[in-house]
Amino acid sequence: MRLFLQKCAHFFYKHLVKPILFRIKPDTMHDKMLDFSAFAGRNRFFSWFIRYSMKYDNPALHQRISRMKDMEFENPLGLGAGFDKNAVTAGPIEGIGFGFATFGSTTARACPGNPRPWFRRLPKAKSLMVNVGLANEGVAVVKETVSKAHQASKTLRVGQSIARTNDAQAADDVEGIEDYIHSLTELADETAFIEVNISCPNTFKGEPFTSPERLDALLTKLDGIEREQPITLKMPSDKTWQEFKALLDVAAKHDVQGVTLANLRKNRAGVENMDGSACDIPDNFKGNISGRPTREKSNELIARTYLEYSKRFTIIGLGGAFNAKQVYEKIRLGADLVAVVSALMFEGPAVIPLMKRGLVKLLARDGYKHIADARGVDAAALVAKLDAAQSETPSKARAKGTPSQKPESSAPKSPSKKSKQQKPAAKTAKTAKSTGAQKPTAKKAPAKRQAAKGGGPAK
Repeated sequence: MRLFLQKCAHFFYKHLVKPILFRIKPDTMHDKMLDFSAFAGRNRFFSWFIRYSMKYDNPALHQRISRMKDMEFENPLGLGAGFDKNAVTAGPIEGIGFGFATFGSTTARACPGNPRPWFRRLPKAKSLMVNVGLANEGVAVVKETVSKAHQASKTLRVGQSIARTNDAQAADDVEGIEDYIHSLTELADETAFIEVNISCPNTFKGEPFTSPERLDALLTKLDGIEREQPITLKMPSDKTWQEFKALLDVAAKHDVQGVTLANLRKNRAGVENMDGSACDIPDNFKGNISGRPTREKSNELIARTYLEYSKRFTIIGLGGAFNAKQVYEKIRLGADLVAVVSALMFEGPAVIPLMKRGLVKLLARDGYKHIADARGVDAAALVAKLDAAQSETPSKARAKGTPSQKPESSAPKSPSKKSKQQKPAAKTAKTAKSTGAQKPTAKKAPAKRQAAKGGGPAK
């Protein structure tokens, strides 16, 4: 019955609701979606119906992640930061079946954001141009809503993203670090986890903490704030692997448990529509790129990070996942968890339970009993393919007598029989046991210094 309801809701949204919504200006549509979601969360009937119709649970998707201080997740799907800046939709977000949600980003001071419009649609590319500029009500206000959401949730792991205030008062690095310190101090142990956003590209000051020296200075100060909840870093996407790895090396020396890979794409060159044609982005479309055009780079960063830091960081994949196959692709490349944002706009809320059902089918197809067994099995193959392509390009360029250029990364192919053999399914029962995967226990209201709800003791 629930499967029927979920399929009907997905069809209804894609073919009837979305065509109407996409006639409305995207800023207006986003605001109305937040208003309706907040209303649905307060209304008992809507809350019950959402939970009933969207429910799907399977033990194959449960995880206890030791690298996240033994935090338990009912499933690997999460809402990425940027959809709900002020944490007003936590009830419906839990109701449609997310395992975690990152609200925000919030800042030390209330921030009006950039001049509107904040969003521009690129429907043929399945993408949005985003230029919000960290608009939010400020940490003092957001703290109240996100803390209540954290305490009220049963299975949703509620996270809050923090960033540097984007306004004219932003000054030097010392002021910027104090901004982060204030937000983290206010939110210490008020949520399940904190995301430190160092890579928002739509701000007055840019991304100053995406250099190794400045990131080290920031994290050194944040290490000194007493808290028990894990911290993740939201990483930039437009970096070479060498530049990116330098940032990971810094993060590995600090009290950082995870990385989100990755933020918006800044490079407009080479963006393609779904039919393979070039996407012509008008010059007056300010901001940076989300959705489908971010998938390839996200996947590359996931795979490379997994090969070098799989035992150090929890990897949260973000960028271009619209269905179960694309979520599974990120998991096979090394992601522990996968966050989505654009999928809600293009596919509707019913895509979340359908993604979970699809994941279970894909695991069974490939002979895996638990999601942890599939993690990273395709990482080495993708990295080898990308490295081979990069090494071929200079020789081809020399043969033609033209300067060499590095190609954009290409997405990995669908899992093959060969890739499945990289990690035999015979190990699945043992692997699931070793990862501590189990159904999360019912959460009690947390004490002030409790970090991971339903999880084991913080290590």
